[in-house]
Amino acid sequence: MDARKQYMPGLACGAQVCRFWSAHVDALERHLSAKAWALSAVTVVLIAYPIARIVIPVVLNVIVPHVVRNVLNVI
Repeated sequence: MDARKQYMPGLACGAQVCRFWSAHVDALERHLSAKAWALSAVTVVLIAYPIARIVIPVVLNVIVPHVVRNVLNVI
């Protein structure tokens, strides 16, 4: 058996892929330092904050007028 072949997911089992992915994540958790975790957390916040500042108001502007209109129609 080729060394790579044992790590290639087959078509038979999706659970095997999940276990394999979980093993990768566990290995990452064991080997990353606190500094690396902090850096990745800051990176996620820096990426998510502008997206949230753009997406949430747009969604609210789409949903709220319809809700207000429906409530006013009911009254």
